[in-house]
Amino acid sequence: MSAPINLPISLWRLLFGVVLPALVFVSNASAHEIRPAYLQIDEIAANRYKVVWRTPMLSGMRLPIALRFAESMRSATEPAQRELPDSLAETRVIETDGGGLAGKRVEFVGLQATITDVLVRVHLLDGTVETTMIHPSQPWIDFAATRSPLAAAKVYFVSGFQHILLGIDHLLFVFGLLFIVRSRWMLVKTITVFTVAHSITLAVATLGKVEIPALPLNAMIALSILFLGPEIVRVWRGQTSFTILHPWIVSFAFGLLHGFGFASGLTALGLPQGDIPFALLMFNLGVEAGQLAFVGLILLLIAALKSIEIRLPRRLELMPAYAVGILGAYWTIDRIAAMLGGMA
Repeated sequence: MSAPINLPISLWRLLFGVVLPALVFVSNASAHEIRPAYLQIDEIAANRYKVVWRTPMLSGMRLPIALRFAESMRSATEPAQRELPDSLAETRVIETDGGGLAGKRVEFVGLQATITDVLVRVHLLDGTVETTMIHPSQPWIDFAATRSPLAAAKVYFVSGFQHILLGIDHLLFVFGLLFIVRSRWMLVKTITVFTVAHSITLAVATLGKVEIPALPLNAMIALSILFLGPEIVRVWRGQTSFTILHPWIVSFAFGLLHGFGFASGLTALGLPQGDIPFALLMFNLGVEAGQLAFVGLILLLIAALKSIEIRLPRRLELMPAYAVGILGAYWTIDRIAAMLGGMA
């Protein structure tokens, strides 16, 4: 049997004292605000457009982001609002003075005060489709020449990359796996099957074949993290279990679960059915790039600090196990409470 991956005390200290608190801080700041807003503009006649504006709901309240059109863009109909499970949709028809959208600007008032992006999709009568991601640092869009398909690919890829890096629960699960695997080969195998598993359910959920309610799903994802805490302790004690012997099987099983969680980042955009396959591919590639970047960062820390020797009590090696277990337990209780509250 291969020996467990040995980490110097200094690395355990760094991972517990720096990496985990940083991830928790990001989680507290953004866990419920990473879903993007969505603006869809469809040309229905010359200089006439149907506009659908969706903003995510946060704790039952709409995020304070409003549209501001250029003076040469006026509403032809009053906005009609429709409340969805996770967002508020507003539909209207606008007209322009001439020349279409070229040279026009739409501002997103209040976006700069959030950490929410806006996906903008424009569909013209000639078949042209433009996709752009707007960030809080530049809360407006200037319509100009048609963007290339490469630009749309970049939008979905970056969205997937950001989704995994802001998905603290997914990253913490991967973080816990790193302390269970017993060899580099097993690590590659475990991460690979996790990727395969969540790619399957990401595709299934995004295409609308299977749907799991968000509250029970989030509770189950939290349980998967809590599950890893005791397993890390067993590794530290030199004990064994099915998970320690076959981490790739557990990784695959929980990867199926996490894939449904990844899907929420894409389905929340409300994309037209025809755009989903391409968006799904690029979004998934972005998720994988973010996941590999995170794993690579941890492995680089291990490689860089292996030579540093700091004599600390051996029991400090349990800090990551306690951190993973405590956070998993906290999220499990919190999400089950939210689920039960939603059923009341």
